[in-house]
Amino acid sequence: MRRSPSPARPEAVRTFEVPDRLGPSDLEALTRSKAGRTVSVCIPCRDEAATIGSLVSVIRKELMDDVGLVDELIVLDDRSTDDTAVVAAHAGARVVNIDDVHAEHGSGHGKGNALWATLLVSSGDVVVWCDGDVTSFEPEWVAKLITPLLDDPTVAMVKALYHRPTKYGGGGRTTELVARPLMSRYFPQLTGLAQPLSGEYAASRDVLEALEFVQGWGVEMGLLIDIAATHGAASIGQVDLGSRLHRHRSLHSLSVQAAEVTATMLDRAGVTAPGAHDGGDRAEQVLTRSDGSAVPLNLSTRPPVASVVAVDGREAS
Repeated sequence: MRRSPSPARPEAVRTFEVPDRLGPSDLEALTRSKAGRTVSVCIPCRDEAATIGSLVSVIRKELMDDVGLVDELIVLDDRSTDDTAVVAAHAGARVVNIDDVHAEHGSGHGKGNALWATLLVSSGDVVVWCDGDVTSFEPEWVAKLITPLLDDPTVAMVKALYHRPTKYGGGGRTTELVARPLMSRYFPQLTGLAQPLSGEYAASRDVLEALEFVQGWGVEMGLLIDIAATHGAASIGQVDLGSRLHRHRSLHSLSVQAAEVTATMLDRAGVTAPGAHDGGDRAEQVLTRSDGSAVPLNLSTRPPVASVVAVDGREAS
C-alpha cells in the first residue's frame, strides 16, 4: 500500500494521500506495520443508543477480530439517559462510566472532559477518537487516520477531512464562520486544515499526555494550537475520509460551541477578554443572548494526563 505526503511548506500542516478503498490485505499489512505498537479507539458518547451499536459492531468485527488492527475499543458513557452503555457493551465495546473517572480525578463536564477521560482509561500507543453519532462510518477511517502515525515518527496528530452533503444538513458552520477566520488571523500555519474541528482524529499518546485539555467545545482547537506550538505545524496531518453523515445541530445550539471555540483561540493568541486576568476569570465568561440570558462558557481545563497518573510504571511527580 503506497502512502506519501503531498508537498508542503515546512511550517504548514500536511495532507497525506491514502487509497480510497482498503481491502483485507491492506489492513493486514497495516497491522504488521504496527511493529508492537498498540491502537485504542475511543468513542465518547451521551445518549447515542440509536447509533453506537452499529459503530461498535463494525470496529469490533472488522478491525479487531478479523485483522487485529485495533487492540482496544472503549466507549465512554458521559451521563447518558438512554441505553447507550447497554447497547455499546452488547456490541463488544468496553464501556466506562465517566462518573468512575470523576470519582478518582474530580468532576468535570464537556466534550474535552470526555476526551481527557478516555485518555485516562485507555492504553494504546496511538489513540483514535470518533464521534458516537456518525451514521456513515467505514472501517477504513481508522486505518487511514493511523497510517501516517505508523509510517512517520514526526507525525503527532492526524485529522479527518471529509465532505458533508448539503442535502443532509451540511456541516462545518462553526469551522467556516469562526475557526477559519481566527486561524487566518492568528494561526495561519493551521489554515490548511479542512476540518480542524472534526470529531474523527488520531494522535500519539505521548503527545496527548503532555497537553492540557480544554473541557468544553474548544478542545480540538486547543490541542491543534498546542501541538503546532510544541512540535511544529508539520507534525499535524490530515487524510480524506470521504463523506460524513451525523446528527444535525441547530444554529442556536451551535452558538455556545462557537463562543467556546472563539474564546479558546483568542486565549492562545494572547487576546485577553475584558476583565479576565487568569484561568479562573476566563472560566467564568458567558455568552449573552439577545433576550438578555447568559449562558456560561465551559473554558475550564484538565491538566496533562502525564502529570496526574503513573507513566510507564513510574508515579508522576
